[in-house]
Amino acid sequence: MDNSPGAREQGPPPLLIEAVSYAEDRHWEVVPGTWLVDGDGPAHCSCGDLRCAMPGAHPAEEDWRRRASAGPGVVRRWWTERPEASVLLPTGSSFDVLDVPEVAGCLALARMERMGLQLGPVVAVPAAAGRAGRRLHFLVLPGVAAKVPEMLRKLGWAPGRLDLVARGEGDHVVAPPSRIGPYGFAQWARPPSAMNRWLPDAAELINPLAYACGREALQPLRPQPGPAVAAVR
Repeated sequence: MDNSPGAREQGPPPLLIEAVSYAEDRHWEVVPGTWLVDGDGPAHCSCGDLRCAMPGAHPAEEDWRRRASAGPGVVRRWWTERPEASVLLPTGSSFDVLDVPEVAGCLALARMERMGLQLGPVVAVPAAAGRAGRRLHFLVLPGVAAKVPEMLRKLGWAPGRLDLVARGEGDHVVAPPSRIGPYGFAQWARPPSAMNRWLPDAAELINPLAYACGREALQPLRPQPGPAVAAVR
């Protein structure tokens, strides 16, 4: 480890600080991901696959589910050894995620705030290979991923009609400030705080999210908008 004065002044790497914070402050399980390798030519994923669909933003180890930990000491050691590794949060244990397009998510957020709904943290992630447009990830209580299709059917939406994905057991999301390929960085649209420590049930958010996704599905194709700066706090 570099103990020179310059290194001490710089402080710990941002990814290490955030990864330890997720484990220590929120008690979320964390797992290290791959990272981007910069050099001659375009940046590429550390996994070595030049056609990687999630460069720098997928688990680095095959047994990542078993390795996931909420122990601050373990997490600190991981990012001390590999400070450039992306930060991944497994879903299905501490929380599930409702994953929607950014435009629909911002519309739903505004409506939820007007309704006075309890909201948890929300992550904004850039586009990735194979999927157009940025996304918003709404953190909700775990155990609802399998129930979302039936929730949508009760609202009158046939399976597959909406671009609304529930992520639960066996899945993961990328946490800020991880870099996702050449597309940008994950960042908080609504950061974790003392006010949103208690997560909402998906049943409370599904109606405004489905409404917003359905409204977007009916819109004609249009160019992707610029970053939703106003949504990021």
